Amino acid sequence: QVHLVESGGGLVPPGGSLRLSCAASGRTFRSSAMGWFRQALGKERESVAAISWSGSRTGYADSVKGRFTISRDNAKNTVYLRMNSLKPEDTAVYYCAASGNYGFALFLAAYNYWGQGTQVTVSS
Repeated sequence: QVHLVESGGGLVPPGGSLRLSCAASGRTFRSSAMGWFRQALGKERESVAAISWSGSRTGYADSVKGRFTISRDNAKNTVYLRMNSLKPEDTAVYYCAASGNYGFALFLAAYNYWGQGTQVTVSS
């Protein structure tokens, strides 16, 4: 069992940066693949980035490659998403998720523990 709480969302102008954090509790965090997903108003939830349990492997959606960076600190039970060069189309609720069954995965169905989400709005 993993409990997840996201933070760090907010309003930022185009071209700006934000860092999201996801604090996890539960004994299985350090062996879980972690991912960030987002859902814009009226759209389906989509993958953003994922990181393996060890942190040695990462993956990104094409729309965020080169702008977003996922990382994790297993000593702090925390996963981060650094977002640079933000665009209005990045506006969404961002969710942190943990996979109890996969060491690394970028697809939604692999994740069975979800946070409550944090709003990111990119607007001038």
